[in-house]
Amino acid sequence: MTNQIKIAVIGVGRWGVHLLRNFLAHPQVDVVAVVDPHPERLAAIKQQFNLDEDVVLTTQWHDLKKVSGLTGVAIATPAITHYALIKDSLQQGYHVLAEKPLTLDPAECRELCQLAEQHHLILMVDHTYLFHPAVERGKAVVQAGKLGDLRYGYATRTHLGPVRQDVDALWDLAIHDIAIFNAWLGQIPVKVQATGTVWLQAEDVKTRGMADLVWITLTYPDNFQVYIHLCWLNPDKQRRLGIVGSLGSLIFDEMLRSSPLTLLHGEFEQQGNQFIPVNQRQVVLELEPGEPLGRVCDRFVVSILNNTPSEVSSGWVGTQLVEILAALTVSLEQGGKPIFLKRL
Repeated sequence: MTNQIKIAVIGVGRWGVHLLRNFLAHPQVDVVAVVDPHPERLAAIKQQFNLDEDVVLTTQWHDLKKVSGLTGVAIATPAITHYALIKDSLQQGYHVLAEKPLTLDPAECRELCQLAEQHHLILMVDHTYLFHPAVERGKAVVQAGKLGDLRYGYATRTHLGPVRQDVDALWDLAIHDIAIFNAWLGQIPVKVQATGTVWLQAEDVKTRGMADLVWITLTYPDNFQVYIHLCWLNPDKQRRLGIVGSLGSLIFDEMLRSSPLTLLHGEFEQQGNQFIPVNQRQVVLELEPGEPLGRVCDRFVVSILNNTPSEVSSGWVGTQLVEILAALTVSLEQGGKPIFLKRL
């Protein structure tokens, strides 16, 4: 295999345009085609990125079959379309980078992972946070035991839109924080619970409604619990996640762009029947530079060139997360009933 690969980007909406930007800047990638059902988007990205005339711009996915030597595709389309697009791509012999979630059905995810393995192709999911320098550093801190005995975790992810029509706030937002907690803890939950509220897209005879607010509880094998608050109907934009231990807390606050990862030292010293806070100090952790999405794209390229799946964000990692979201959906629909997860 040469050190230059040909890639097509499928979907150049709000997120796909950033994938396109990163692949265009990658020295080992030749972007040969862009697919989007909206002609005005194709015209806009051609002008924005000054694309060469030989880059195929098309509204039809099947036109890619006419592109010679295509190596891989990056798919950034609505989640409901992923299964068919990914399956067809793999059957055509293309490596695939798919926007999260991999699909909306765990059985479909497993099928796609097996298909990729059968054809010796890379199937990677764009779980961008797993490539964030703060998440990588945070994992090292937690797994080095610097927080002492782990007590609990929490996260808040709120904003005012965008409100999606294909998935609810659970499927749109929860996957980020669950992926981070799984990575930091080196485990996946064994029990999940979710409750939610619908305001904007109310239930009717054809739909169960789209939850705008969701509260999640995750229980891990050692009984460590995580609490997550999700809402896309809240102008108080927050992207904050933390783990509390006996020696302090680790906080990832994405809104603090210059210092997103902080280690808060502090513990209790018992004096009689009193608990006195001691050893309190704050340390802002230094991070390696680099755009997380750029790292995702580079990992996809390296995986293709070396024929080595990404352990961080493989199709199987994506499948685990979809399995968790599917179980949370069952709990949500049953008013918060605890759902136990089977091992993949």
